[in-house]
Amino acid sequence: MALFSATTFPKLAAPLLALTLLSGCAAKREAVDLLVTNATVYTVDSTFSKVEAFAVKDGKFVAVGPAAELKGKYQAKQEVDGGGKFIYPGFYDAHCHFYRYAVGLAGADLVGTKSWAQVIERLQETRRKYPKARWLTGWGWDQNDWPNKQFPTKDTLDRLFPDVPVYITRVDGHAGLANQKLLDQAGITARTSISGGVIGRDAQGRLTGLLVDKAQGLLGSVYPVTTAAEDTPLLMQAQQNCLAVGLTSLAEAGLEKMDIDILDSLQRLNQLHLRFNAMVRASPENVAYYLKKGPVQTDRLTVNSFKVMADGALGSRGACLLHPYTDKSRETGFLIQTVPEYRALARQLAASKFQMNTHAIGDSANRIILNIYGEALKGQKDRRWRIEHAQVITPADMPKFGQFGIVPSVQPTHATSDMYWAGERLGAERLKTAYAYKELLNQYGQLALGSDFPVENINPLFGFHSAVARQDAKNFPAAGFQMENAISRPDALRGMTTWAAHAAFEEKRKGQIKPGMLADFVVLDTDLLTAPKEKLRNSHVLQTWIGGQLVFDKK
Repeated sequence: MALFSATTFPKLAAPLLALTLLSGCAAKREAVDLLVTNATVYTVDSTFSKVEAFAVKDGKFVAVGPAAELKGKYQAKQEVDGGGKFIYPGFYDAHCHFYRYAVGLAGADLVGTKSWAQVIERLQETRRKYPKARWLTGWGWDQNDWPNKQFPTKDTLDRLFPDVPVYITRVDGHAGLANQKLLDQAGITARTSISGGVIGRDAQGRLTGLLVDKAQGLLGSVYPVTTAAEDTPLLMQAQQNCLAVGLTSLAEAGLEKMDIDILDSLQRLNQLHLRFNAMVRASPENVAYYLKKGPVQTDRLTVNSFKVMADGALGSRGACLLHPYTDKSRETGFLIQTVPEYRALARQLAASKFQMNTHAIGDSANRIILNIYGEALKGQKDRRWRIEHAQVITPADMPKFGQFGIVPSVQPTHATSDMYWAGERLGAERLKTAYAYKELLNQYGQLALGSDFPVENINPLFGFHSAVARQDAKNFPAAGFQMENAISRPDALRGMTTWAAHAAFEEKRKGQIKPGMLADFVVLDTDLLTAPKEKLRNSHVLQTWIGGQLVFDKK
């Protein structure tokens, strides 16, 4: 990709990162690949220092400091003028679903739909666009955004799409709606039952098409398996979308071996520039394979953890609670597996070099998993086992994050997406210790911040804003949602850089602009530490660099 050149902008108009090809050679200056000067650089090092320049060689930072000092010491193949812009370590999403996001680009976009009728309109548009597709899929509906807030049924899907399998997934990924064509192919009938999930039925016992959590797995035998050739264009588009918002590293929260192999092969072909911490889905087959193989570490791929599912989501009432839902007095949610199964897996992983990273939303699920972690780790406080989401925690269980050394991996935009209806699900008292990021930070000393995209938007700056202002995209509520659990701007930046790296044992490679670290950095037009909070979501990523190479340029 071409860099800005000094001649692109006349009259010294302070172009962004204008490239100056240096001629001449100072006899005693050390050769480097890149020298960036005239910028406000937040290093996110241990003292949270700011510098104006840094040097890069062989894909790593080799020096930071005053521009005059570095110019005197280094001769660079490329010298870049930062134009006074703001530079941060490359943003690291500590929990997302990149592969799912990529494949979903081929389906109907149902995010933000305000009614069931609007969902149907988008599905019809997609079918007209892809009339020969084997399946009709969509992603992102949320009945909580609709007037009646009720789960939809398959009746309209059956009428409009009788001859093609249809499956549309709720925004949290923990529930979906299938038409009768798909239910028939999967062999799901009114007599089918499953533990760890829900098969929706109406008052007469007829299937509604709703499948929650483990029930979605019943579609596995008929769900079309795409090939690497089919997925690659979508993965490339997804990568470009991520680079455009400053993401350089992603923690992929639950992949099959086959998917990890595809990412690895694309990285080795230099088609995928993004770095991945790939959590392996903890199926018996995957656990057996990777425990025998051992952790994987390449320049761009880390595989050292297993992703486990404890419960479902709050929005679909699959989160496992200690006491019934406030708005459904007979429901408490459920665990995906049994407690003995979680305990056996924890013992197995405690004897290995792998992390156990468990999705836990409800207070019951969090209590069970925290206690199992404590039993299995037996005082090993730097194994960095993680609770993914950690949404509803009782005051009695909160100290266990610090006591057992458990990393809270949270997604700030969940708080500002759920705040409109979370109180209805939980009641006022439980809500007080839900989305309690400041308290979790106090307990463990760090927070790994992610987005959970495509459940939320891929833009990490949305999460930064939610973490510090506790507001949505419209800066609502004016005073913030439960501001006692907002975190500071420096801590939010740490959470999406060096603390995210720490959560994957990568803090010696990523997340800071200092000598020895991978030269991943992002250039913004905004000072995230000082800008008015209502301007944070409108900040623009101007350039993204990975390993000292420009991989996105807004121009």
